[in-house]
Amino acid sequence: MRSLLFVPGDSERKLEKGFGAGADVVIVDLEDSVAPRNKARAREIAARFILERRGQTNSALYVRVNDLSTGMTDDDLAKLVPARPDGIMLPKSNSGQHVQQLAAKLRVREAENGLRDGSIKILPIITETPAGVLAAATYAGTSARLAGLTWGAEDLSAAIGARSARDEHGRYTDLFRHARLTTILAAGAAEVAAIDTVFPGFRDIAALAAECAEAERDGFTGKMAIHPDQVSVINAAFTPSAEAVRQSAAIVAAFEAAGNPGVVGIDGKMFDRPHLRLAERLLARAKAAGISA
Repeated sequence: MRSLLFVPGDSERKLEKGFGAGADVVIVDLEDSVAPRNKARAREIAARFILERRGQTNSALYVRVNDLSTGMTDDDLAKLVPARPDGIMLPKSNSGQHVQQLAAKLRVREAENGLRDGSIKILPIITETPAGVLAAATYAGTSARLAGLTWGAEDLSAAIGARSARDEHGRYTDLFRHARLTTILAAGAAEVAAIDTVFPGFRDIAALAAECAEAERDGFTGKMAIHPDQVSVINAAFTPSAEAVRQSAAIVAAFEAAGNPGVVGIDGKMFDRPHLRLAERLLARAKAAGISA
């Protein structure tokens, strides 16, 4: 998952545009972008659109449901699981236990709708509450459905009373950098993808590209988007370069040829097991993006 595009579930026009944007994942949103009075209508529109149009997009289709504390999650699942989404995004996830609760609900819904057990994945947003940030280490081993971990700044800002998540130079303040780095570490511990949060200035492409480059450098493998124009920038940033793929393939081949030792030498440089693991991860990302070594 490189690019994950949010699309409001109550707008057929925006769903149409989002389905054709080229994102790896389209997230049909039933939460923040839908007004309370439109929730029921959004479920109807989203379910029908996914059923009728999923064959017209190469994107995986996820649904962001309303969080478990709202009392609306079951209604969301009752309407959307029959549409067979690829995954559910869980907002305001406070711990791995929330993932387990959602997994139990999905298991029942899958059985009711003739779906294979475990076919619907889960992508939680783990930093939207103080409790969520502090419980980031609890996701490892929670569920085979776990597709990745991602984070968000806006809800956390509101929860703690921070006037802004960024400083006067546009960089995250220490508290939000902590939430961001916690997500990378939690994803590493759970051995799942780390997905960076949205960049709200969708017209500032240069700033988006810079933030993507920083995120990719630090270990994120994808980023969420709020506008179709952001998708191509995100895809480019998180697609391994031809040179990186070539070098990674050479490292893997050298270890295999030497019988998988602790260290190998390539062109006068030494590479150890951590280099091998990094190369294998990059090649896996390249394969997912359709790039062959």
